[in-house]
Amino acid sequence: MSVLLYDGTCGLCASSVQWILGRDGRGTLRFAALESAYGAGVRERHRELAAIDSMVWVEPAAEGVPERVFVRSAAALRVARYLGGLWRLALVGALLPRPLRDAAYDFVARHRRHVPGARVTCLVPAPEVRARFLD
Repeated sequence: MSVLLYDGTCGLCASSVQWILGRDGRGTLRFAALESAYGAGVRERHRELAAIDSMVWVEPAAEGVPERVFVRSAAALRVARYLGGLWRLALVGALLPRPLRDAAYDFVARHRRHVPGARVTCLVPAPEVRARFLD
């Protein structure tokens, strides 16, 4: 089961998680705040994430393949792949060089706290999806 880590203090991030939940027909993706115990454990296992405050896609270890993490635009592309359907069209973005994709991602991330309509409070999952959030 893959897990999407997000900034638990960011309104745009909370809105993004809600957006994903609304389009997730499979219902298998799990979520955890970067600040959670689960998020801290992932950061402990992947020291390269120490200064990361972006979206992180975590794929569990499986049959000789170690746990893998994807950050910034690579994580967003993993979300598009997971959602499937027309959202897979976003995978065309993988044709762009990663530094260019990440620069666009970082631009949005730098301004995420100022996006109109983004929640100011942290995400409180609805009871019907609460089990999909890891502490």
